[in-house]
Amino acid sequence: MIYTSYEMVQDCRAGKPEGWAYFISNYVPLVRKLAAHYGGADSVDRILLSVRKADSNMFQAMEPVPERWFIAELRQKVLAEIPLPSPEIELDLETVSAAFEPLTLVEKQVAWIETMGYDAAQTGAMMRMAPKTVEKIRERASELLRGKLDTWRRGVLTENGRLLSEAATAAAGKDCLPVKVFLDILDGRTTWYGRETMEQHVLGCWHCIDHFSRMVEVVELIRGVQPLTETEAAPYRQLLGIQTARRPFWKRVMNRGY
Repeated sequence: MIYTSYEMVQDCRAGKPEGWAYFISNYVPLVRKLAAHYGGADSVDRILLSVRKADSNMFQAMEPVPERWFIAELRQKVLAEIPLPSPEIELDLETVSAAFEPLTLVEKQVAWIETMGYDAAQTGAMMRMAPKTVEKIRERASELLRGKLDTWRRGVLTENGRLLSEAATAAAGKDCLPVKVFLDILDGRTTWYGRETMEQHVLGCWHCIDHFSRMVEVVELIRGVQPLTETEAAPYRQLLGIQTARRPFWKRVMNRGY
């Protein structure tokens, strides 16, 4: 029987050690990767303790969901535990929205993923386009934004990325799209009409552009990530107070190779 994220969420909600042990082995690598990318590499233990803490346990408010949905929620939890930066040049979502009005949806996504701290090569891999194309789009976006600001410098989008994402998240409306719509598009399960309908809404909705971009990030994030070994997972189980059943003696002997 395959143990899935559905069972893990259920078991973690019930306080079962096997759920937490699975979370540690399979999702701590993603927590570390996200924390390192967003400037919280030294915050991993604190993030995990927050996830585990009974009164803020993310599993208590979460229904069992497919893995990528879960990772997207985990990403938000990780970022919430990393202190917000204080940009030298403050940038608000309204200014970004006005500046980027002439851009297509794909161009807006490419520009928005810059706020998430990904360079041209990384963004190209996410968006399935050449890094040079990403650079050209971002150059145009920069010029559009520069025309709206009294003070500007290269990197202002990235410096304000977390603040812009929070503003976009807070701008959710009744017509905003669920995560399944974005994953269907990324998986190639959407009809031409369905994609056109989606684009009509998302083009003018920074909440959905942010949400869509986060799902693009999640799909790329999980590529090549390996679970922790028993030895690597042990300190995290100790940190979170997870006591798992000791494996039978014969299994331990078999794993030693004799």
